[in-house]
Amino acid sequence: MLYLLDNLSKINADALGFFRIFGYITFRAGAAAATAFLLVAFFGPYTIRKLKKLNATAACRYEGIMEEKYIDRSKDKTPSMGGILIIIAITIACILWSDLSNPVASVLLAVTVSLALLGFTDDYIKIARQNKDGISAKMKFSGQMLIATMGILFLYALPHDNAVPLQDLYVPFLKEPIFSSPWVLLLEILVVVGASNAVNITDGKDGLSSGCIIFSVGAYAIIAYLCGHKIFASYLFLPYIPSAGEALVFSSAIIGACGGFLWHNCNPAGMFMGDTGSLALGGALGMLAVIVRQELLLILIGGVFVMEIGSVMLQVPYFKLTHGKRIFLCTPIHHHFERKGWKENQIVVRFWILAAIFALLGLATMKLR
Repeated sequence: MLYLLDNLSKINADALGFFRIFGYITFRAGAAAATAFLLVAFFGPYTIRKLKKLNATAACRYEGIMEEKYIDRSKDKTPSMGGILIIIAITIACILWSDLSNPVASVLLAVTVSLALLGFTDDYIKIARQNKDGISAKMKFSGQMLIATMGILFLYALPHDNAVPLQDLYVPFLKEPIFSSPWVLLLEILVVVGASNAVNITDGKDGLSSGCIIFSVGAYAIIAYLCGHKIFASYLFLPYIPSAGEALVFSSAIIGACGGFLWHNCNPAGMFMGDTGSLALGGALGMLAVIVRQELLLILIGGVFVMEIGSVMLQVPYFKLTHGKRIFLCTPIHHHFERKGWKENQIVVRFWILAAIFALLGLATMKLR
């Protein structure tokens, strides 16, 4: 909305030239990050008090799965659903600073809010019924697939001027797409759903998922800016996607909101984001990867999330096939290190370091082509 103030500078460049700054995408990105951060940081205490008053504490998801001695019961009193504040802050920041007439910006926000509503439903059932399972896994997966499919098909149907080459499959280190077919859309839908679930699984320690999201989304924010800039895209052999530039503003809003949330979510956490936040943020990360045509690079940039969901995907079938044997002491993998004797802050900070390294390595591939 505020980007429209740039039009005032065109009326009288001498007197109103200052308003030109609202037309610069880098300024709007910084303003979106600051807006989201301040909203979450400022309204965090109020949100915590309100959630506690509503007794918004979910049933322990580890009960019956982990041995009692490994469950931190002090967290049972920490309210969940703090993701509501994150999503509201992102939405307000995007309304103020993003060009929502841009289809990329609008679909990113729409998919994120839709996944947040799905996560909110799951959280509400967990809290209201004190049921750690929430909605059924089948229903949750179906909802994620539906939301991701609608978002991807919307982008695929865009007219040529705003087109995102979704049918082209790009591979890291190669300049040109290796494959072009509408079947690629199926991979992209799975990327969005997979990223949504991976962040959801990672959200098990104070500040873990929100901190890692900052690095992963930050990497894709830079790639989005490069893809939306014709000269940079040409120099780095990236697909030039004019509408992708607005993804920088959206990404910055996520970074700011997660930074503000960390203010209240660092150990000991004042509130948890719950599925309301984790499903939405993971889906947003997946959509960003799809829009800039670097979905396979998410395996590297989102390395921590891949480790987390990968450990579960390996452990469960191995446990069943071997009748009780395990690859890891406990999954997701952050619990494995907890069993090894790592303290919660050690796990979180070390995973943040890994997330930063993975993000930097992912950005380095932009030049190695």
